[in-house]
Amino acid sequence: MKLTVVGGGSTYTPELIDGFARLRDTLPVEELVLVDPAPERLELVGGLARRIFAKQGHDGRIVTTDDLDAGVDGADAVLLQLRVGGQAAREQDETWPLECGCVGQETTGAGGLAKALRTVPVVLDIAERVRRTNPDAWIIDFTNPVGIVTRALLQAGHKAVGLCNVAIGFQRKFADRLGVSPADIHLDHVGLNHLTWETAVRLDGPEGENVLPKLLAEHGDAIAADLRLPRAVLDRLGVVPSYYLRYFYAHDEVVRELRTKPSRAAEVAEMERHLLKMYADPALDEKPELLAKRGGAYYSEAAVDLAAALLGGAGSPYQVVNTYNRGTLPFLPDDAVIEVQAAVGPKGPLPLAVPPVDPLYAGLMANVTAYEDLALEAALRGGRDRVFKALLSHPLIGQYEYADALTDQLIAHNREHLAWA
Repeated sequence: MKLTVVGGGSTYTPELIDGFARLRDTLPVEELVLVDPAPERLELVGGLARRIFAKQGHDGRIVTTDDLDAGVDGADAVLLQLRVGGQAAREQDETWPLECGCVGQETTGAGGLAKALRTVPVVLDIAERVRRTNPDAWIIDFTNPVGIVTRALLQAGHKAVGLCNVAIGFQRKFADRLGVSPADIHLDHVGLNHLTWETAVRLDGPEGENVLPKLLAEHGDAIAADLRLPRAVLDRLGVVPSYYLRYFYAHDEVVRELRTKPSRAAEVAEMERHLLKMYADPALDEKPELLAKRGGAYYSEAAVDLAAALLGGAGSPYQVVNTYNRGTLPFLPDDAVIEVQAAVGPKGPLPLAVPPVDPLYAGLMANVTAYEDLALEAALRGGRDRVFKALLSHPLIGQYEYADALTDQLIAHNREHLAWA
């Protein structure tokens, strides 16, 4: 089995490598190719990757290259984890929206749109080259904004599935609090990427006992603290929202916070500098503890599980993925990309039935889906008016003066990445 990671020079990659090494019985990788245009980073990450494999007794071959076509040739699956513009672009995404009093964040609001505009054309070019080289390969997208990127891939006819680590993070934390194995936890997880709610937490499969009320009663304070939301909000909702919902439920509070502290991008950039120095140490043969603060917790386990299921291996039968709606949520278009539990196999994901969704959540999903429609149109076709309409439609913006100013800022800060600008 051959897997290729595009963006393999990321400081995330050792997390992925660790998962491949530990879970080799689930996903027996014979050749792993790390593709990245940054040779110095790739050399450091590739060296550590080989040492991790060697320490854990994995006999798979790790190849590093900046040649995308050679890297994806013959791959059974291609994982995308790239960041167009790097941390410098992320720093901008998290900064200039604050000037208009709007949240600055890399996956939602104006910053999220900027990332989508930079990313979608690049990902579609990569996917076309994968299809020319190996049309049967699955594309697993971990590149944000996952929902928009996955929809672009599916709309272009690619064998693609979107992946996020939010659900697996909740699964692991809930299992720990309940004193059970993560495999015993099944989430009724519903929404769009980075706009999801856990409406039930079931033991032993989709039909199991719902223990969410018990979780909230016994561990509500800890869960609320993790989400940085008041406990009373969780009690009134009776569900567990993704931590990204704080940008919606406490927008002005978040903006005030972001204006008084360094950006997350600046923190991550500093962390990456330290990580790369650590990766250069030839004695390091495991992922460092610092990597846990970088983000992407449990990404490797989610990626291994998904790739194994798609390739006919031993992956879990039910997994939370991003895929076409196809009637699962009747209030959204069939070609919307939703994030729900699905049965996953070699033919791809098949979403499980979802109970009726409370209008409180359905309304926000419908609004953000409309924004994603307009965002994808802007990413594919360009133009100031399309960018403006996408921004105006976003529930975190929604005022024409803000949308106008943010449009000018977005284009000014991203001109080098926008072919039409």
